[in-house]
Amino acid sequence: MTLSPYPHHNPSAGRSPVAAHAAPVDARRWPDVARLPRSSRLRTAVAERIVRHSLGGLPLYVRLGGHEAGPDTIGRGGPRMNIHDPAAFFRRVGVGGLIGFGESYMAGEWDAPDLVAVLTVLATHADRLIPQPLQRLRKAFVRKQPVRQRNTPEGSRDNIHRHYDLSNDLFALFLDETMTYSSAVFRALPSDMSLLADAQRRKIDLLLDAAGVGPGTRLLEVGTGWGELAVRAAARGARVHSVTLSAEQRDLARERVRAAGHADAVTIELCDYRRVEGTYDAVVSVEMIEAVGVEFWPEYFRTLDRLVVPGGRVVLQAITMTHDRVLATKDTHTWIQKYIFPGGMIPSLDAVESITRGRTDLRSVRVVGYGAHYAETLRLWREMFTEQVDAVDALGFDETFRRMWTFYLAYSEAGFRSGYLDVRQIALARTGGGAR
Repeated sequence: MTLSPYPHHNPSAGRSPVAAHAAPVDARRWPDVARLPRSSRLRTAVAERIVRHSLGGLPLYVRLGGHEAGPDTIGRGGPRMNIHDPAAFFRRVGVGGLIGFGESYMAGEWDAPDLVAVLTVLATHADRLIPQPLQRLRKAFVRKQPVRQRNTPEGSRDNIHRHYDLSNDLFALFLDETMTYSSAVFRALPSDMSLLADAQRRKIDLLLDAAGVGPGTRLLEVGTGWGELAVRAAARGARVHSVTLSAEQRDLARERVRAAGHADAVTIELCDYRRVEGTYDAVVSVEMIEAVGVEFWPEYFRTLDRLVVPGGRVVLQAITMTHDRVLATKDTHTWIQKYIFPGGMIPSLDAVESITRGRTDLRSVRVVGYGAHYAETLRLWREMFTEQVDAVDALGFDETFRRMWTFYLAYSEAGFRSGYLDVRQIALARTGGGAR
């Protein structure tokens, strides 16, 4: 199992001093975490000045180097952030920006008693973390997305493999019995883990209702997950064709479909969405558009348009952000893309509307948002995951992986709690005329 297939830094780059409470970082698995990036003293000093200025104006209490007071604390008071190794932290941020920020957490160079609270403050004030005069220079310094992560048919297989084929057993540690890895819809908030499975089934039923799925419906599911939606659709009497690029998900989903008694009604195969043939009464795709990539969004919607019959429904559940954030980040390489979802990109409702109206016969008929529900879903996943230290270790994942995964879940939760992100159920109807 390859956990970190990322290019190594120059071996002469400095090794990161690890905080006393953190285990040494395996340089073979995590080369960019184990070693500090090359940086000039000037660049690091400038980064420190900018970061101190930005954090100093936020409702945070930031302790640098373990000191309690004086010049080594900054912020206006609030959730506490402990920067154990300020020199390493500022160096990473100066070279890698938000990628360096995340890698510094993975290395144990900073921490927080309430990680979500700290990240929520940062997400809420994301537009002011970089001074306005410097934001105009952003494109000159941010990293571009690697060509190897483009979501071509071949690239998509590799990108999906690196996340969803980590281990079914890993995902089972923190997901509920439905093995559903997308936002639930709760009856009330806050909730608890005992109610998550029912909330996931409720979400699925809302999607199937919006798509008009019932007896005899020919349903295409783009992105199988671990099979719960296919099972519930088949229980309604639908004939389901589900496609995925994850071999691990396909195998377990097939087992779950057989166990539920619906093997005759459900076909699950490894297939890129672009290569699906035939026509369907309805198409449902749950949090899969985020893995498509900006350049392929038009092809994605044209494909769905081609596959659904006139009068049919295409129903998506999609994480979204504002269109100005899409424009600002669409060409940049982020920590999430490097370590969690290679090639991923979150769309905006404006992008969906523009592409579907300009390139397809699909027209939006209903949009409902559930951002607060995703924050709650992520909280439950994160709490379950952090309780499973020994089980995660037994699967062969080390402490750096656990810190990475904890950061990912907290980072995502903060995005929804701050309103930076939302999740929408989008129902599109195919009109049957117009541009195709």
